[in-house]
Amino acid sequence: MNLSTQTPAAAADDYAPDGRYAFIRMGVSLLVATLAGVGMWAVIVVLPKVQAEFGVDRAAASAPYTLTMLGFAFGTITLGRLADRVGIMVPMLIACVCLALGFVLAGLAPSLVMFSAVHLLLIGIGAGGGFAPMMADISHWFVKRRGLAVVIVASGNYLAGALWPLIINALMPLIGWRGTYMAIGGFIVLTLLPATLFLRRRPSARMMTEADNATKASVVDVGVSRRLLIGLLMLAGFSCCTAMSMPQVHIVAYCGDLGYGVARGAEMLSLMLFLGIVSRIGSGFVADAIGGTATLLIGSLMQGVALLLYLYFDGLTSLYVVSGIFGLFQGGIVPMYAVICRELLPPREAGAKIGLLVSSTIVGMAFGGYFSGVIFDVTGSYRMAFLNGVLWNALNLAIVGWLLWRRRKSIPVPFATAA
Repeated sequence: MNLSTQTPAAAADDYAPDGRYAFIRMGVSLLVATLAGVGMWAVIVVLPKVQAEFGVDRAAASAPYTLTMLGFAFGTITLGRLADRVGIMVPMLIACVCLALGFVLAGLAPSLVMFSAVHLLLIGIGAGGGFAPMMADISHWFVKRRGLAVVIVASGNYLAGALWPLIINALMPLIGWRGTYMAIGGFIVLTLLPATLFLRRRPSARMMTEADNATKASVVDVGVSRRLLIGLLMLAGFSCCTAMSMPQVHIVAYCGDLGYGVARGAEMLSLMLFLGIVSRIGSGFVADAIGGTATLLIGSLMQGVALLLYLYFDGLTSLYVVSGIFGLFQGGIVPMYAVICRELLPPREAGAKIGLLVSSTIVGMAFGGYFSGVIFDVTGSYRMAFLNGVLWNALNLAIVGWLLWRRRKSIPVPFATAA
């Protein structure tokens, strides 16, 4: 049909939930999340170089990552709240500026204190804008495939983890870690800025009303107050990501300590996160079929199994295999908190509430990454750090299992059926 003769109703259908524009927007959102995700993973790859240059112990060298995660948590809440009010474009423009400026300043940092402060105040906040707010935004554009859409956009974080460590590891021998950081800052301006401008369109009032009706039709009654439910989910998110952080944050340094070299560790991290993408997308299909809570329980159980494997296998080949298994098992966990949130809460609160839940997972990553470094400094090995992860994962499993047991409606009612 010629655009000049197309009716307003037909034109509006292009921007309807699950429509053509929704899928195009999902692809652009995945790109944005992948580019912004460099803020989370870069510091992990340069950790050994930073430790050597500034002459600090492993716990101190882990501090920039911890502060990045705290900034990430702050960014994902504040930028998520802003997205609820003005749409996603403005928050992502802010994130773009934070990331570009942060990487340049971190590359010029004269001390670990300055390096850490930049990760807290700029890089972490910018990276946070590309995660929970992006998941909340894409959830408004889908109804039938909301779970799948959310996990695909969330996969940008893992796609960043699969690609950026390899890129950074290749650049550091050529221009050093400082030059690599500054190059990333310039690249962010050239790529993230134009991609963000595509996201200026906001959902229509009709779409938000329909989404609100769908949420009311699919509320899961677990027999507890909403406030207690959110509190339990935040504790679950904190504990699962405290466990998750040990392999993700320390695998590069772990391989260096075992004599395999940090390059092997970077490869394992990329493998772990690349397979995590497969896990995330698969969890979206599962969540659309059985609900977010049941999918979260499965992911938590399998993550615990993978962490146990690290306690018994530390050969080079074994670590590649276990890291791949870990990626396949845990990739879908964090997005499930966003899916559960959209099952329970009004869409106009999505950015703030998803940001709150996801921030608890990020704080868990920050705490786990730092505490694992402390355990290493005290014990001289990572064995007890892996065991610490297993125990935190058991707490997560207990909470999610209890919530699932309390459910009275195991499968949310799709909006189309409710209508």
